[in-house]
Amino acid sequence: MHQILNNTPAWDRVVVARHPSRPKAIDFLPLLFDGLILMRGDRLYGDDPALIGGIAYFNNRPVTVLAQSKGRNAQENVNTNFGMMHPEGYRKAMRLAKQAEKFERPIITLIDTPGAYPGVQAEQRGQATAIAQCLQLFASLEVPVIALVISEGGSGGALALSVADAIIMLENAIYSVLSPEGFASILWKDESKAPFAAEIIKLTSADLLELKIADTIIEESVMGSHMDLHKVANQCKTVIQSYLDTFSVMPVDQLLQHRYQKFRKIGTIE
Repeated sequence: MHQILNNTPAWDRVVVARHPSRPKAIDFLPLLFDGLILMRGDRLYGDDPALIGGIAYFNNRPVTVLAQSKGRNAQENVNTNFGMMHPEGYRKAMRLAKQAEKFERPIITLIDTPGAYPGVQAEQRGQATAIAQCLQLFASLEVPVIALVISEGGSGGALALSVADAIIMLENAIYSVLSPEGFASILWKDESKAPFAAEIIKLTSADLLELKIADTIIEESVMGSHMDLHKVANQCKTVIQSYLDTFSVMPVDQLLQHRYQKFRKIGTIE
C-alpha cells in the first residue's frame, strides 16, 4: 500500500486495467474469503451472473460479499455479460445487503465493470430505477460497507455498489463516470482521442486519491496485479481489516454521518 504514485500516463493505466490476464473477482474471492456460500436471484425476475453474491468468512468474521464478475475467456465473458449487470443484478445486491443489515454483517464489494448493461431488455426491466434504489439503500445501510475497485469502475454501474464507508483501489484500477472512449466520442466525436480524454477525466487511482474519492491505494507490480496476485490480495486483506476494525465500533448514527459526509464533500473547493 502506498499513497504516492509515479507519473504513469492515464491511458497506460486504462490498458493495464483492461488487460486480458488481469485477475477477475473469481480470482480474488478465494484469496480474500473462506467458505463462500453463493446466493442467487432477485426474487422478482431471475439471477444475474454478472454479480457474485453470498456469505463468507473474512478473517473468521461473517461478511456479505458482492462481486461484479467478468470472465477470463470469451465464453465466460458471454456468460457474465462482460461484467455489465442487469436490473436483477442490482436487485439481488439490494436483497443481500438488506439481509446483511438484518444480521449485522459488514458488506464487502468488489468493483469491476465497464458500466451497467445499456440494452433494451435492461431498460424494459427498470435499469435506472434499480440503480437509483441501490444507491439509496447503500447510503442508508446500518452496517460497514467497504468497496474494493480491482479493475474498471465504470459509470453508475460501479457507483451502485461503491456507496461505501471506504473505497480501496488497486494501483492500476480506474474509476470514472464515463469511459475515455465515451468521453471522446461525445466531446470530439472521435474515439481515437480516448488517450487524451483519459488524462482529462481523472480516472486513475492517484487522481481519485487526490480528489478524496478513493481512500487507499494498493500497490501493484509495474506490469499489473496478475504478476503478483497473492501479494496484492494480502495487502487488500490488511487494508480491509483495518477499515472493518474502525467502522465496526462506530455507533450507527456516526457511521451514517461519516458515509454521508464522505460523498457530500466530493467536488467541494477548500
